[in-house]
Amino acid sequence: MKRFLPISLSLLLAACAAPLAPIASAPQETVPPIASAPEPMLPAPASPQPAVSAPQPVPPPPSKAAPPMGRQVIARAVPAKAHDRQGWINDIDSAFRHLQIPATAEYSCALAAVIEQESSWQGDPVVPGLDKIVWGKIEEKAHRYLVPLTVVKTALLKTSPNGQSYKTRIDNLRTEREMNLLYEDMAKEARKMGLPFEMKNPIRTGGPMQVSVEFAEGHARVWPYPYPVQGSIRHEVFSRRGGVYFGAAILLQYPAPYQDMKYRFADFNAGRYSSRNAAFQAALARLSGHKLALDGDLLNYQGGQTAGSQRAALAIASKIGMSAADIQRDLKLEKNSAFGQSELYRKVFAAADRQAGHALPRVEMPRIDLKSPKITRKLTTAWFADRVDGRYQRCMAAQGAAS
Repeated sequence: MKRFLPISLSLLLAACAAPLAPIASAPQETVPPIASAPEPMLPAPASPQPAVSAPQPVPPPPSKAAPPMGRQVIARAVPAKAHDRQGWINDIDSAFRHLQIPATAEYSCALAAVIEQESSWQGDPVVPGLDKIVWGKIEEKAHRYLVPLTVVKTALLKTSPNGQSYKTRIDNLRTEREMNLLYEDMAKEARKMGLPFEMKNPIRTGGPMQVSVEFAEGHARVWPYPYPVQGSIRHEVFSRRGGVYFGAAILLQYPAPYQDMKYRFADFNAGRYSSRNAAFQAALARLSGHKLALDGDLLNYQGGQTAGSQRAALAIASKIGMSAADIQRDLKLEKNSAFGQSELYRKVFAAADRQAGHALPRVEMPRIDLKSPKITRKLTTAWFADRVDGRYQRCMAAQGAAS
């Protein structure tokens, strides 16, 4: 299965939290009960998966001694080269406080590593070649609707709400925030421009951490957004404070069932619990004899077909003593921490462990190819996780040196 990098242009996508049972090979983070935390599931979209269970405060990773926490730790994670460094420190500190995430070295460095990877500490990252990409997609759409490109370009000479023509705005595009605003205006005025097709806003991710707009909107419904909303939650994603806030939420505000931070980075790229689910898929494949893509998706979000993992689980229903209905019930928990305690998860691993004669890994790097117009070589979720983990390890080394 192929995925799009979080840093990839969402425009091109449009064109076209309970710990696990302890095991020797996978130490667990534990999460205390949360008073009055809601538990609804957010809607499941197409890949990559922003769907998550209700956000929860998270504890610092296990440590023999209480780790240092606070603004000083955050400050050490933000590089001296970052433009408006104090602003970044303030935004990260504020996000941690509002999301109830402890400002430890581990969490500060994890967040910093993703920011560095996704935007190099640019609040509104510049993306070279946006104008060519937008023109290319407009041309594709015109061709699909049998409309001469000259007719479309003439329509785009119309003055837009910001006083410039749509053509001028496209030609001068530099950032995804600008592209998001452009498409919002074009979506509203397509008919006024005389275009015989809709120009829906296709931007799905953005900001300094390339956060999914759908995730941000869902998160804001179950965990109140702490800042004044400028226009919409969508607009907030493209701001530095909003991008950092929602980025911290999707990366850290859930009880991940692994100790190695690298798997959080993989989940950030592939979808929450993808690393846990990929290990489940490996066990399920071994037990069922079905060849499965270890991509972390147990259900199909594209519609139409039954997911391979779903078919494999149903095929061993009698072997593990579960009904089809109970299997379907548990599979629906795939984006929730509760799946790790489900009957299906426990029975599949128990049977697979017996068959193997030892405890199988409970975490696995999702095997996903990443695609983007900016990628000219084969990249994967493992590549992304390794790149971010390298930045994380360097940040942690600096934290130790400064302690």
